[in-house]
Amino acid sequence: MSFKRNLFDRLVSWEKDPYRKPLILRGARQVGKTTLVKEFGRNFAQKIFLNLEKKEDRDFFEQNDNTKTIIESLFLRKNLRLDFKNTLLFIDEIQESPKAIQLLRYFYEDFPDLRVIAAGSLLEFALKKVASFPVGRVEYLYLHPLNFQEYLLATNNYLALEQLNVVPTPGFAHTTLMERFHEYAIVGGMPEILKVYTETQSLTYLPKIYESIIRTYQDDIEKYSSNETERRVIKHIMSVAHGFLEQRIKFQNFGNSNYKSREVGEAFNSLNQAKILRLVFPTTSIEPPLLTDFKKSPRMQFLDTGLLNYMIGIQADMLLYDDLSLLYRGAIIPHLLSQELISLGVTSDELPSFWVREKTQSSAEVDLIIKYKNLLVPIEIKSGSTGSLKSLHQFIDASPHHYAVRIYGGEFKVENATTPAGKKYILMNLPYYLGTKIHEYIGYFVEGKFQN
Repeated sequence: MSFKRNLFDRLVSWEKDPYRKPLILRGARQVGKTTLVKEFGRNFAQKIFLNLEKKEDRDFFEQNDNTKTIIESLFLRKNLRLDFKNTLLFIDEIQESPKAIQLLRYFYEDFPDLRVIAAGSLLEFALKKVASFPVGRVEYLYLHPLNFQEYLLATNNYLALEQLNVVPTPGFAHTTLMERFHEYAIVGGMPEILKVYTETQSLTYLPKIYESIIRTYQDDIEKYSSNETERRVIKHIMSVAHGFLEQRIKFQNFGNSNYKSREVGEAFNSLNQAKILRLVFPTTSIEPPLLTDFKKSPRMQFLDTGLLNYMIGIQADMLLYDDLSLLYRGAIIPHLLSQELISLGVTSDELPSFWVREKTQSSAEVDLIIKYKNLLVPIEIKSGSTGSLKSLHQFIDASPHHYAVRIYGGEFKVENATTPAGKKYILMNLPYYLGTKIHEYIGYFVEGKFQN
């Protein structure tokens, strides 16, 4: 079973672009890169699929320097005509051959009609070994775990997806969308997990698959690590990091270890490059440009909330909650909403930002900051009364505009509000399931298209 991914339409556009370049599809292991390209390959009369983890496929590049020789050998081996316009060449696991990465530039220069897609999970590490990277001669797309829109499509909830795409989503769809989002929050967006869940409609079969995925990442540690110390630190981080989800972290002695700040920082950087565990640094900006402050303590973002739930051991508990913002010290929903925003970044690897103000007796932290035109819009993820939005109010008091967003367990509504300091502002309340629609809603909000 394969799922329709939002990135599929991007591949179609790339294929039709007369100025296309060889495409590198990036993303962590097991997010569905290979499946996506194979599904896309159905559109081609001829296909050449290579997996560079196999020596016989890797040798095409390792034993030749001339791209013309490589191409002719590939077509001959596959018994295909030299019909470049109707052929897709897919080079999977390209990180296994830095030389193949280097040769991509010549595919662009010498065979512009040949559609070339490469995919890899650990490219950042392989790029260090590339003598001459083809800068400007390749383009990138990024694939992530399935987001909520893709989840609805994968689970055949077509009517719910239709209503999700209406702005604003009608009230009669709220209960159904909350129920589906609750399921998504528990299961997550890893394709193999969703395949089994859609076939069985049961959580019973999922633990062994979560465990298998996590073990695969742990087995890859050898590839992430540059030395034995980094290998040990990475193992330590992966074993304890889920316990620090709701707090910002410091590298020194992370997780009650004796590891130094530099050692932990290097290990986190390797996990970040592998896209298994990301570091999200804050901003102190209240108006554009949105500047990231890398000197301040970051938050952690795991690849997938379903994997995270399994690691924490809370999936059974989640079935008992109506409002998931109350679960695990309020950390699960903000994590999932950040994952939703990351999933929208298909042409860059940019991470969402959060806002902090660190002053004695008046510190504040807002969950997300979204740039819209010349505004930085604060987003708090919290249920409860508007009077409990202390950090949001501090941002609004300092901000040159009067727009704010709360994401919560209730229905869509826009209301007038006032900070304790007396500044009037407009608060848009969005239900959790609208994470992937947040940019559309902020535009709808700021441009005044709502009925208040």
